[in-house]
Amino acid sequence: MPDFLVFQLHGALASWGDIAVGEHRPSAGHPSKSAITGLLAAAIGVDRQDDESQLRLSRDYRLAVCVIEAGELLRDYHTVQVPGGKREYASRSDELMFDKQNLNTILSQRDYRTDALYQIAIECCSDAPLYPLEELREKLLNPHFTLYLGRKSCPVSLPLFPQLSTGCSLKQAFDQYPSEKAATWTYALKPKQTKLRSYYWESGFSEETLTGLTATMAYPRRDQVSSRQRWQFSNRDEFYCAETRQGEL
Repeated sequence: MPDFLVFQLHGALASWGDIAVGEHRPSAGHPSKSAITGLLAAAIGVDRQDDESQLRLSRDYRLAVCVIEAGELLRDYHTVQVPGGKREYASRSDELMFDKQNLNTILSQRDYRTDALYQIAIECCSDAPLYPLEELREKLLNPHFTLYLGRKSCPVSLPLFPQLSTGCSLKQAFDQYPSEKAATWTYALKPKQTKLRSYYWESGFSEETLTGLTATMAYPRRDQVSSRQRWQFSNRDEFYCAETRQGEL
């Protein structure tokens, strides 16, 4: 059985970018591979311009997500002004003063998820990964840059509480994660007789690793980093199943 690095993500707001056309900027219901790659890069201290390291982070690790709380959809109306084209300014005031007659006002609607809670599992898929899982754990405990959930306006609300799981399946790694120690988060939860957990994982996990998880759906998701500098992404296959549990919060 492989080793896993499991950690939690919770925020008052989160936004997991999806394909955007026109004025609407949607959010998926669970974290994208590119968002988790960016979060790991921020924890390590990898600059966005370092394409090679960004690509290695994307390729050296497999990703799985367990949705504990999907949160509620929030749609925010934005008015953005970008005057003067692509130039460098000393301040926002200087930018607005450059060409008052050509403010290039853009209207958009941006989606967020509120009060969502996820567990993330990372598995090495390289013989020589950029960082071993233990070192990644240390970086998540002491991140170099501020960690956020998809957008800079969405900082994490709780510590990630990263844990290493060894000698178990992917589902066991999620089940054994000490949620009661990780999250002081009961203020937002109400007692329920049934509780739905959703699992998402990408291709490459072994059959033994996926014991207890049987995909009911598979689909392509365009969130594999090809070039962070040019904001280019490619498709990867993502698999899904859900489990209903009795008597959980």
